[in-house]
Amino acid sequence: MHALIEIEQGEITARDLGARLRLEKSSVSRMLRKLVASGELQESPGKGDGRVKMLSLTAAGKQRVAAIHDFARAQVIGALERLTPGQGQVVLEGMQLYTQALDITSGIPDRSLDIVQGYRPGIIARITDMHALYYSRESGFGQRFESVVASGLAEFCNRLENPGNAIWTARLGGQIVGSVVIDGQDMGENVAHLRWFILSDEARGGGVGKKLLDAALSFVDERDFTETHLWTFSGLHAARNLYETRNFVLAEERPGEQWGKEVLEQRFVRPRP
Repeated sequence: MHALIEIEQGEITARDLGARLRLEKSSVSRMLRKLVASGELQESPGKGDGRVKMLSLTAAGKQRVAAIHDFARAQVIGALERLTPGQGQVVLEGMQLYTQALDITSGIPDRSLDIVQGYRPGIIARITDMHALYYSRESGFGQRFESVVASGLAEFCNRLENPGNAIWTARLGGQIVGSVVIDGQDMGENVAHLRWFILSDEARGGGVGKKLLDAALSFVDERDFTETHLWTFSGLHAARNLYETRNFVLAEERPGEQWGKEVLEQRFVRPRP
């Protein structure tokens, strides 16, 4: 039921679904096969990459989800009708506390999210660690990639006094769970370079990436950069979808081996609004 309700929202892949449900890839694959076989789910090629399978409900799937919503709604309405106004307020406060306790975007007791601009002790090591762990698992990158990230980030932090450069970290309970950088110098010609955009596993799927990216782009627009560029590589579909919602457009593709493994590098460009 949870899977069907998530798929109902639209624009979701198997990987996205696994992240939202906190399930391993093999478990998601088995579940999706069963839903396709039951006629409640269909898969279609992604718009930007035919290798990506987008999930959507069939007519039977939509009927099943509608029945789930109807059943749940009837249960809630029936229960609330038996409460006095004072009891309803108690339930509301309890549900708010329960929601906070169920917040699976973080295992940290203090779940307050802060987007913090500027250098803080340990920032270089933590951002490098998030990159190394994620891209080792997802893309097979190794020591060379980690070294490139660490050295490049260290060099950038030595230039933070420049008013066109900035770094942001997302913090949950005081722990860094995401980062993004605007380098206003290295590309020249009044072009902003968006770099080192990363989230840790516990922060994925909770809107943290959107808040980080929006903070960086607000900085870009305030300083009137002509364009914003970013380099990534093919296969990072969730990130690409997020970039494209912020008006980034794919401008260039080329094979590259700078990370220690050949990938199809991609350059995205966002013009000044």
